[in-house]
Amino acid sequence: MIAEAPLALEKEFNPWLTAETRFNEAAEKLGLDDGMRKVLRSPAREICVHIPVMMDDGRIEVFTGYRVQHSIARGPAKGGIRFAPDVTLDEVRALSSWMTWKCAVVNIPFGGAKGGVICDPTILSAIELERITRRYTAEIIEFIGPERDVPAPDMNTDEQTMAWIMDTYSMHHRQTVTAVVTGKPVNLGGSRGRSEATGRGCLIVTLQALKRFGLEPSNTRVVIQGFGNVGGMAARLMARAGFKIISIIEYDGAVYNPHGIDVNALLKHRKETGSILNFAEAENMDRDEALFLECDVLLPAAKENVLHSQNASRIRARILCEGANGPTTAAADQILADRRIFVIPDILANAGGVTVSYFEWVQDRQGFFWNEQLVNGRLEEIMVNSFKDVTGYGEKHSVNNRTAAYMLALDRVAFAIKLRGIYA
Repeated sequence: MIAEAPLALEKEFNPWLTAETRFNEAAEKLGLDDGMRKVLRSPAREICVHIPVMMDDGRIEVFTGYRVQHSIARGPAKGGIRFAPDVTLDEVRALSSWMTWKCAVVNIPFGGAKGGVICDPTILSAIELERITRRYTAEIIEFIGPERDVPAPDMNTDEQTMAWIMDTYSMHHRQTVTAVVTGKPVNLGGSRGRSEATGRGCLIVTLQALKRFGLEPSNTRVVIQGFGNVGGMAARLMARAGFKIISIIEYDGAVYNPHGIDVNALLKHRKETGSILNFAEAENMDRDEALFLECDVLLPAAKENVLHSQNASRIRARILCEGANGPTTAAADQILADRRIFVIPDILANAGGVTVSYFEWVQDRQGFFWNEQLVNGRLEEIMVNSFKDVTGYGEKHSVNNRTAAYMLALDRVAFAIKLRGIYA
């Protein structure tokens, strides 16, 4: 039994197996036939490239990169590119499928994709990162484009990375093609409101959940894991909306104040010291223990597999809003359901980012750009409607929100495939 435990956890933490488990449950409840299940389960294309790069010291290193296009049934593939030392094909494969379901949940005309390069950005210079990015782009260039596959930022990539990809693609095509990526700088065709979009989407769906519990933001205690683009922005926006942010959790520890944390002051403290710890207005706390604080909303916005079979029973939140991709393993789903925790699943909760990416793609193709008020208004409309679609679907079919979101997404993608037919 002792030897089997690590293996069991390893399987539980495999993102592709997690995605497959949830897919199978939704497909079974929808009554999809075996043929359609095979089509929906299988990625349309998996690309593996090896990227030779001249390093700053004159050495040549070869990096491995992936791009998985899971589905193009409802439109071009869409998904981020991450740079990390632990990128795996299974991870990219799972994330690409989640992008398919995410785009379908919010009903935007994209399929799903994801990319990754195995590298450690913390030990690479800006010049080395640019070389990796441009060569990776050149290797996959025939598979991406505004009508084919539209990349975006993800872990350890940003608007500068997207500018390099756009420029590389444009140079090969001998014309400026802004719509090949989203998440670009505004001056290169990026959309206003994009950097705040994922955090804003989390705020919007959390406000919808509060209505179901009869809660007001001022009486709502929030614990946020992650203080980066998603978690930091969600914290800032939630604090502005009146929520009481009682704890922020980061990689090196957590801070806690039961009366609420001044988020802007904490951001300033981190900028000055490089850490959220030792903040004068809060006490330091173990990062793992902070996950189990009693609160109304827990918002994991950092990484995958944070909540799992070994710790889900310790969660003391009424609402779980998944800002990160895959923060909860499939094995933890039933534990949370048994404890009546209201889950806003990742493919709904963090879909604000891809929604405003869709807006950016539309604006680039039109050559006409919207002000931030219009972007935020249209984002709110889509997120509110999608929340109602998912919760309504769950009530209709007597399933929890995650299963409802998957069923709704699979239903929409399968419908598109049936309408198009199978080309032979």
